[in-house]
Amino acid sequence: MATVRVQEAPFALGEEVEAFASGRTDMGAVVTFTGVVRDLAQTDLDVMEIEHYPGMTERAIGSIVDEAVSRWSLGDALVIHRYGRMGPGDRIMMVATAAPHRVDAFAAAEFLMDYLKSRAPFWKKEITEDGAGWVAATEEDEAALTRW
Repeated sequence: MATVRVQEAPFALGEEVEAFASGRTDMGAVVTFTGVVRDLAQTDLDVMEIEHYPGMTERAIGSIVDEAVSRWSLGDALVIHRYGRMGPGDRIMMVATAAPHRVDAFAAAEFLMDYLKSRAPFWKKEITEDGAGWVAATEEDEAALTRW
């Protein structure tokens, strides 16, 4: 049912959404979210490098998806997360959920986004003209988990 892909290559958003939603006559709602690399510190980000441990990362994301499927009435879920070098404006990740009703689709998508942001084992380094630094977890990201 659910699909998790961790990949270096860019993904075609429209194609992914069409493939996920196509033929879903059993689902009344499809919700998607796409994360984009941004210049968080307003420091003219040149590149963001994302690292992960193959195998471990997919298992960890799979566990998060399994939790969403067990908590909400989902017919399907998709998570795509990229790693490697990306610049501002590049797509970094995508979440899609399909459910009979929109409430479950939205709630599950938000849950997935919150947990991917703070619990998926990725390490992000921002590279600017002034140097490089690892991106630290924020209090806001941790606080977002308390609602679940």
